Amino acid sequence: MTSPPDLQKRDIVVIGASAGGVEALRGFFRALPADVEAAFLVVLHIPADTPSQLDRVLGYSTQLAVDIARDGEPIRNGHVYVASADRHLMATPQGIRLSRGPKEGRSRPSVDVLFRSAATAFGPRVIGVILSGALDDGTAGLWAVKDHQGVALVQAPDEAMQPSMPQSAIAHVQVDLVGTVEALAARVGELMGTAAPEGMKTANTQLALENHIAMEGNALKAGVMDLGKVSKYTCPDCHGVLVQIEEGPIVRFRCHTGHAFSLKSLMAQVNEAIDSGLWATLRAVEERVMLLRQMAQLAQASGASGDAARLRQEADESEKRIQPLRDLVLDPGFFGHASKG
Repeated sequence: MTSPPDLQKRDIVVIGASAGGVEALRGFFRALPADVEAAFLVVLHIPADTPSQLDRVLGYSTQLAVDIARDGEPIRNGHVYVASADRHLMATPQGIRLSRGPKEGRSRPSVDVLFRSAATAFGPRVIGVILSGALDDGTAGLWAVKDHQGVALVQAPDEAMQPSMPQSAIAHVQVDLVGTVEALAARVGELMGTAAPEGMKTANTQLALENHIAMEGNALKAGVMDLGKVSKYTCPDCHGVLVQIEEGPIVRFRCHTGHAFSLKSLMAQVNEAIDSGLWATLRAVEERVMLLRQMAQLAQASGASGDAARLRQEADESEKRIQPLRDLVLDPGFFGHASKG
């Protein structure tokens, strides 16, 4: 029989993963004690147009009830709630909330959104677990968990298929345990039912505001410009101004429409914008070359051989000029930094 999470015990487990995360999650849930009394909320990065099958995958690895999270349902012990595609998963005292709020770290669902919401709602009752993944989604969220006296567990980078998310969390958060997924599951089992620290800190108004943005989406009205100083960067998603948010050693950015980035995810998105722009420019110049050659053919056919020669020369010059651009767009070294986590 299920029951609502205990008000005094550690019993809320939030888990974030990305690339390589399916195997890590399966190993984690296989290693969990069968009688663990906790509620588990899981975010795995998945494409927006791909329905999640993670509930079915994890269902073979645990005796706990595993379901795709539904908006408004209560959070109960003995259940695993999996984020659905293109929706942020949030934990509130009233239950599960789903939102199509602004992307954070290029992702929806975002690990940071889940962890932040759980930290502000349940404070020291929360255990945050970061597993395999690229870039650094989850670092700011795990910081919020620790800031609210929760527990921070991270998969050992040398075990993770993609070590970037664990490495970032370890570098920026005072982590309680770094270990294999089996060691993390064992630690969760040990912590279940233990008393959470009393006297939860005063509510963090910044995190509450960011929760509101993730849920409602109207960042400007919510006061996003008060979260930090205006940065020198613009949002690569909507080209809005970005404010710089600082939490301990963590530097993040959020625009006035609500999109949020870490330094790494901002670099990755900027690289993507450069890549798209370079290909678009290359395509436009190639079209110019084709038009010039067609015009030369028509001029030649009409007897204007001088014009035809001039047009062919312009086409040849354009082809020479775009070669450095082609070399740049094909250079993996130019775009390699952000993809290395």
